[in-house]
Amino acid sequence: MGRYTESNGVSAYSAATLGEYIVLFCAALILIPHMLWASEILVVEVKDAISPPIASYLIENIDEAFARDMSAIVIRLDTPGGLDTAMRDIIQREMNANIPVIVYVSPKGARAASAGAIITLAADIAAMAPGTNIGAAHPVNIGKTEDKEGQSDTMVEKVTNDAVAYARSIAKERGRNEQWAEDAVRKSISTPANEALDLGVVDIVAENMDDLLAQLDGRVVKKNSSTFTLSTKDVLLIENPMGLRYRLLAAISNPNVAYILMLIGLAGIYFELSSPGAILPGVIGGISLILAFFAFQTLPVNFAGVALIILAVILFIAEIKVPSFGLLTVGGVVSMVLGSILLFRTPELYAQVSLLVILPITLFFAAFFVACLYLIVKVHRTAPRSGTGSMKGEHAEVYTWDGRGRGKVFCHGEYWNAQGPAVLNPGDRVEVVDLAGMDLVVRSVAEKEDPRDTSQ
Repeated sequence: MGRYTESNGVSAYSAATLGEYIVLFCAALILIPHMLWASEILVVEVKDAISPPIASYLIENIDEAFARDMSAIVIRLDTPGGLDTAMRDIIQREMNANIPVIVYVSPKGARAASAGAIITLAADIAAMAPGTNIGAAHPVNIGKTEDKEGQSDTMVEKVTNDAVAYARSIAKERGRNEQWAEDAVRKSISTPANEALDLGVVDIVAENMDDLLAQLDGRVVKKNSSTFTLSTKDVLLIENPMGLRYRLLAAISNPNVAYILMLIGLAGIYFELSSPGAILPGVIGGISLILAFFAFQTLPVNFAGVALIILAVILFIAEIKVPSFGLLTVGGVVSMVLGSILLFRTPELYAQVSLLVILPITLFFAAFFVACLYLIVKVHRTAPRSGTGSMKGEHAEVYTWDGRGRGKVFCHGEYWNAQGPAVLNPGDRVEVVDLAGMDLVVRSVAEKEDPRDTSQ
């Protein structure tokens, strides 16, 4: 980099080299403090229904951002909604966090529907990208069981009023449009980004993350008796994507996956009970059922649907016992389809099993059970291939015969006691027709020949 000279055994750096080191030293003095003390913002992304695994992921990251003394946390959100309990857990952590929480509905074409709308309202700063929408927060994950007195309507009204009060209180706390919050719950209205900004539902409409950071710079956030002034001009963004554990738990919570896991579990347990000692079907079935039960606790399960699916399995099994000429199999298919449709009691699409999954899975399992039952019946009806039972119909050679219908024959490489016609001679061919204890009952092969056969 510089010039090095050697004269009379004495080393010396040129003036140019010394100047270069001075420049580097000064640059280090400027850059190192900036690198050490530059503010950081944690960025996480949710592109799924709001479920307990998603809630745990967000809560964990909000706590991590505070523990690492970051300036704020940005949640990029794109969700169709989710469970009320998971939504409330997220909102509680949002509102009680000791750092600013920014919810950014993005990218373009994303949405913050249902539970996502309330989560956005609860943010310290709510932002949306153009081409996104927010709203449609009416509670729908209630199993409606109407009776003579119409108590279900009363229950729906109570839950709706509770959700309205919750949304209005959050909007008031954050200084946002309370009437819009009520209409989003009670009337299921949904609003595009620019209108939401004009109505005071969100604070920012930003094209992208750079635009968002530019508009956040200098904003003041007051929460929990503290005041935060955001400095995002030279902020360092730290991305923290969802790890394998949370992605796996979120995938299991998908109703389609939970449905398939339940069917695999039922099939595995059935084959383990019908063929004890197989081990593998039982292990797979047990694991699948446990994972399905985990998913069911995060979804609005209708146990009538579960009962219909179990009934379908019972009908498939009963087909082998009752000569129904296929009626039990048809009933099992119908029961499984109805049970699959009724499995989750909500009109929200994100929490329903898709018909594109139900029909092929139902037909596959029906064909699978029928094929397995057919093979079982076929095995039971097949003649034995080993032991004494397998000797019926075999041919043998007379070894000795006493003229009173008893003697010895050579069959399957062994000599057996036999009984049969009175007149047989050594060397005659006989056929085994039955067993009497350990004796073979035989008859002459000549007796099977048609006496009218005169062919030469």
